[in-house]
This record gives sequence, C-alpha cells and structure tokens, in this order.
Amino acid sequence: METTDSFEMADAAPSISLNYESQTYLRESGKWAAFLGIIGFIFTGFIAIAALFAGTMMATLSRLQPDNPGAAIMSGMGGFITVIYLLIGLLYFFFSLFLYQFGSRIKKGIMYADQMHVTAALGKLKSFFKLWGILTIVILCLYALIIIGAIIFGITASSMMNR
Repeated sequence: METTDSFEMADAAPSISLNYESQTYLRESGKWAAFLGIIGFIFTGFIAIAALFAGTMMATLSRLQPDNPGAAIMSGMGGFITVIYLLIGLLYFFFSLFLYQFGSRIKKGIMYADQMHVTAALGKLKSFFKLWGILTIVILCLYALIIIGAIIFGITASSMMNR
C-alpha cells in the first residue's frame, strides 16, 4: 500500500492562471498603484519640508504674540512637532514605496508573462496591507487608551468638584 503525504500535495498544487480580464484588472491596478506611489513620494517630501520648518514656524508664532503664554509653549514644542512630522513622513514613505513597487512589478509581470514579477508584486501588496493592518491596530489601541484616560479624567474631575 502506497501512502502520500497531503502536505506534499499542497506544495505541488497547480498554479493559478489568469484570464485576459484578470490580467487587465491587475495591469490597471498596477498603473494606479504606481501613480499613487509617486504622488505619495511627493507628499512625503512636502511632509519632510514641513517638519524641517515646524520649529521655525512655532518660534515665529511665539514672537508675534509675546504676551500669550500658549505661544511660549508652542515655541518649545517645535522640536516635538518636527519629530512627529518626520515619523509620519517615514510611515507615508513606506506606504508609497510598497504601492509603487507593487505597481511597477505587476505591470512588468503581466506585460512579460513573468511569474516571478507577479509573485514579487503580490508580496509587496501583502506588505502594504500588513503595514496598514499594524497601523490600524496601533491607532485602535491609542483610541482605547485615550477613551480610558478621558473616563478616568472625567471621574477624577467630577469627584474633585463634589468636595
């Protein structure tokens, strides 16, 4: 009696072939992804420029309103805002990079019927969605912490008012 392992069959599964309509959809998606990636690179540059000038803008605003105590606080936060903007720009850069790489590779893969380019493109698309999912989880956790903090602050403020 001959036995075959089912996991070997999974490795030898037949490949997926794409019909003309599927290839057209992927080619068009690739064009849009490459376009959005390039636009994302441009916006990343704008974010980086804004980050570099954030400290200067905050200092100028504080000089325009010397009697405003909030302006002095804003002046001191210029470095913090610069770091936040640079982190946002870095994150935006990776989103743009994954989209651009997907777009350029899927177009080449479909055009030349190259399975390796299509596989690499889909890997970049997976990375894009993985990054998006991780960012979503982080933001949801931050929202939860903010809501819990607001509830604790509200309870504390309410108990202070009742004294």
